[in-house]
Amino acid sequence: MLLDSPAVEKLVDAFRRLPGVGKRTAERFALHLLSAPDEDSKLLSEAVGEARAKISKCSVCRNLSESDPCRICSDERRDHSVILVVEQPSGAMAIERGGAYRGLYHVLHGALNPLEGIGPQELELDRLFHRLEDGQVAEVIAATNATAEGEATAMYLQRQIGSDGVRVSRIAHGVPMGGGLEFSDDVTLAHALDGRTSM
Repeated sequence: MLLDSPAVEKLVDAFRRLPGVGKRTAERFALHLLSAPDEDSKLLSEAVGEARAKISKCSVCRNLSESDPCRICSDERRDHSVILVVEQPSGAMAIERGGAYRGLYHVLHGALNPLEGIGPQELELDRLFHRLEDGQVAEVIAATNATAEGEATAMYLQRQIGSDGVRVSRIAHGVPMGGGLEFSDDVTLAHALDGRTSM
């Protein structure tokens, strides 16, 4: 049977590494790709290769971008006195889709999780702290996910930054507990931003 093939198992395993993809979905993706015309699999392969070659982390905010610094960091019309901190690029994308936020971002690419060996060094939090040194930033908004790790990260930011004269706020919990920003609708995200509170 085809699913006994080591090559197919490897492909299924690769799809299972994607967030939200379970075993059955990974099998469907693999079988579809193997049954599709050669052009489809070639198109997917080329698109992944091109994106990996052209996209990198912005040296300022660590968001994914084709330019460095990214278009948001280099946009003079944005409010450079506010930095919104998110765990993943998908969080920044969700906030941008809402259109209510006009400040800057900082992407952590994770959250504090000592059990998994993820501390401040792994999140490169010194890069965020360095951005605050010139005194231009008046507020940091912790928009980490409403999970134990997200809350721990927000509290760590408040402890580290709050004493430096920079206001630290937390987005309101219009975002469902245990959920990520990328799953929230635009109105919920706008209300969450408007209802943020000091920590």
